[in-house]
Amino acid sequence: MQILNIILASLAQEVPVEEVIEQVSVLDLLFKGGYMMVPILLLSLVGIYVFVERLLTIKDAAKTPEAFMSSIKQMVLQGNISEAVKLCQSTATPIARMVEKGIARIGSPLKSIEASIENVGKIEIYKLEKNLSLLATISGAAPMIGFLGTVTGMIQAFISIAQEEGAVSPKLLSSGIYEAMITTAAGLFVGILTYLAYNYLVTRVGKLIHGMEYTSIDFIDLLQEPQK
Repeated sequence: MQILNIILASLAQEVPVEEVIEQVSVLDLLFKGGYMMVPILLLSLVGIYVFVERLLTIKDAAKTPEAFMSSIKQMVLQGNISEAVKLCQSTATPIARMVEKGIARIGSPLKSIEASIENVGKIEIYKLEKNLSLLATISGAAPMIGFLGTVTGMIQAFISIAQEEGAVSPKLLSSGIYEAMITTAAGLFVGILTYLAYNYLVTRVGKLIHGMEYTSIDFIDLLQEPQK
């Protein structure tokens, strides 16, 4: 409604419509959203930080060299345990730390080695999934805060209608309508992007976990080879 009034005013003043509409920037619209835009903005900043931090962490965790396990197999079969441990320590990935724990347990019962590798794997999975639940929370909380802004904006609009005597001016209702519409759109925007980011990271973590499971099985099979 306010944009329509601007257009009519521009026609009366013989000012190009495009020039007047450009004056209503996205930043101006965000400021019209009211105080409910503050928590939505904070949630978006937290979501961006968590996504970038988790993405970099997952990328670093997935940098296990392709020849890592083949080198470990060769060293273990040759009895060169100390070199295998050094290789694991220099690699510094979840898979390398799991294998290092298994190498350190060589000589113990096979079930004990398997349990120790599994325990390290659980710790590494916890590190990979850290703060992912926060993204899931943001993806649900941001739209709800946006809807709350809609409710408060409409309440403000109806209060203005109730207090106004005679014909209600569209300008009087514009602030409440802006708050209602903008907070809803902003909340949904943040929620959708965060939801997509959460599912993307979960998929990346899932692939990495499958790789860790495959490596642990491969290492256990390696320890059984000399017994054949």
